[in-house]
Order: sequence, then C-alpha cells, then structure tokens
Amino acid sequence: MHTFHSSAQPRRRAAGFTLVEIMIVTVIIGLLALLGMPALQKSRLASQNNRFISDLRVFAQAFESYSVLNGGWPPNSASGTVPAGMQGEIRHANWAIANSVGGRWNWDNNNVGITAGISTTGVIATDAQMIAIDRRIDDGDLTTGLFQKIGTRFTYILEN
Repeated sequence: MHTFHSSAQPRRRAAGFTLVEIMIVTVIIGLLALLGMPALQKSRLASQNNRFISDLRVFAQAFESYSVLNGGWPPNSASGTVPAGMQGEIRHANWAIANSVGGRWNWDNNNVGITAGISTTGVIATDAQMIAIDRRIDDGDLTTGLFQKIGTRFTYILEN
C-alpha cells in the first residue's frame, strides 16, 4: 500500500526554545536578582560595620595597653601613620590602608579637643552608617558619648 503525505499534517517542531520563552526566563531571573539586591546591600553594610568595630576595639586595646605600660599615650601622628612606639602593637598594614568605611586611621593625642582618641578621616560612608556603628559601640548619637563626629572625623575617645 502506498501512503501519501499531505501538507496538512503538522510539521515536527525543531528542538530548542523560542524567543518568547527565553525572554520570559530572562525577565524572571532579572526580577529575582532585583529582589535580592537590598538583602545583599544590607549584608555588605553589616560586614563593613562589623569590620570597623572589630578594628577599632583591637586598636583601642593596643593604645590602652601602651598607656598602662608607658605611663601615657603615644605622641600624635599623621593620618595613616602608626604612632611612634606603637609599631610592635599595631600592624602597619592594618593601620595605613583604607579602613572598611573608606577612611584612614588616625591617632589623636591632645588634638581636636580630646586628650586621646582613635579617629578615622576621609570616610566615604554615610552619616547613617556611622550612626549605626555608634549604636553598636556607644549611644547612637554622634554628638555625645565616646564615639563622636568631630569636624570631618569620627573619633573614638579614649580619654577626654
């Protein structure tokens, strides 16, 4: 028996995805990424804040130990420069590089109206981020307490 194929029979579809299917998947992936961005940003800020607080506590402890052992604070130093006598206490690489909020560490001795404090200068973080840090280590107010904004510096006061 002879079978004829008519052109009315459906043609077999080629394997693969249509442009519409690819576009739909792309839009869905884009929406999922967009929904995840705030969580990623929040996580990044929390990480920066935690690193800043940790470094600040380590440095504060080193300066307080120096003060106890030497009967006073080390001399004032320039931003990013480890104070004289602190080279064994503070690793130069940790002090001299930009910190997690984008600033440089600075030791203040009888400077900016305080006796002793650890400052960060040239910060690129917002005041809101610095207030969040202040809430974790002090009173949440950058004008009072041990962590203050003094001019353009954010200073952790060791002795007033």
